[in-house]
Amino acid sequence: MKQLIPTPEGTQDRLFAECAAFRRVEEAVTAAFRRQGYCEMITPNVEYYDLISAAGHPLPQESMMKVIDRTGKILVMRPDSTVAMGRVAATKLGKLPLPLRLYYNQMVFRSDDVNTGARTEIDQCGVELIGAPGLRADLEVLSLAIESLEVCGLSDFHIEIGHAGWFGSLLEALSLEEDQRETLLNLAESKEFTTYRALLAPYMDRPEGKALYALPRLFGGPEVLETARGLCDNPRALSVLDYLESLYGVLRDAGLSHRVQFDLGLIHTIEYYTGMVFRGYGKGAAGNVLSGGRYDRLIGTFGQEMPATGFALDVEAVTDCMELPEHKRPETVIWYELPALGQARALAASFPEGTAMLSCAETPEEARNEAKGLGADRLILLGRNERQEVAL
Repeated sequence: MKQLIPTPEGTQDRLFAECAAFRRVEEAVTAAFRRQGYCEMITPNVEYYDLISAAGHPLPQESMMKVIDRTGKILVMRPDSTVAMGRVAATKLGKLPLPLRLYYNQMVFRSDDVNTGARTEIDQCGVELIGAPGLRADLEVLSLAIESLEVCGLSDFHIEIGHAGWFGSLLEALSLEEDQRETLLNLAESKEFTTYRALLAPYMDRPEGKALYALPRLFGGPEVLETARGLCDNPRALSVLDYLESLYGVLRDAGLSHRVQFDLGLIHTIEYYTGMVFRGYGKGAAGNVLSGGRYDRLIGTFGQEMPATGFALDVEAVTDCMELPEHKRPETVIWYELPALGQARALAASFPEGTAMLSCAETPEEARNEAKGLGADRLILLGRNERQEVAL
């Protein structure tokens, strides 16, 4: 009995049809990025741990995969492409005219608790629109996120939109201690609303407390924004609702509103994002298939202030929403006498991709058996000056 050799925790081998689905998603999505004027960047698989930490990345340090270089410095396998793209934008692209439209197609690495089923390697395609503040930039990124899922062939999906300023402004008005703010933020992000509401009970005499208490039901269509507007009169919170209503109005006029819902409980770690946040969900995927938002403070940590917005699409999550393509079998097998190698290669190249292959057999009879085993429909025998076709 052959011994089963497992892959490391959180990794897997991908075979045939899975690979074809991955490449199909990557090619369709990156082509959509290029059509909108985005240019590709590839960053190193490792970054200095201190750089990721200084950028205020929300991923806990224990979830980063660390390595030590030969000088003793701590490196991390790329846990996030946005930080890396921001570093490059601030340090190498700072003299280029703004905005910068950048895209990537690369892997990020995470290390979650064992036996959770979480992936260690996450293939992502994403964009960063750097140097563009405001509504138009957010609309560009949102509409591109919708297009990215459409070009993959997904039909049953939607985007949920929130805003870091809604939750942040209400918390700020309550003047909570830092640890209380952190606890409420984490509970809201993880949707543990029973404990969340219990902690808010002492603040129910304040409009902001009531608005935060109502967070679990502030989900749905544009009527959610009107419901939220009636919960408090906090100026900053109301300006957030105005912004989201403007966003929705333009998407509606563009014929995209059927793809959009609102979730004011979508927190996305408030210190990292500064404005609109969103996630995409598709039928068949266990979690979100893409996520993103506005992060105006991140790039400033690298020495040059630049507003930015973007999103990352999870390639594997998208393929979970798709029917895997059928693995192609060769229709034609070509056996050749050795002097006819060039002729055989040219003949194989003349057939549609993946439908013809050369035989490795030594004799025509062995080639016939090989072709039958592969499920081919015909065998072509090539000699120096002759060609014979055999139906199988």
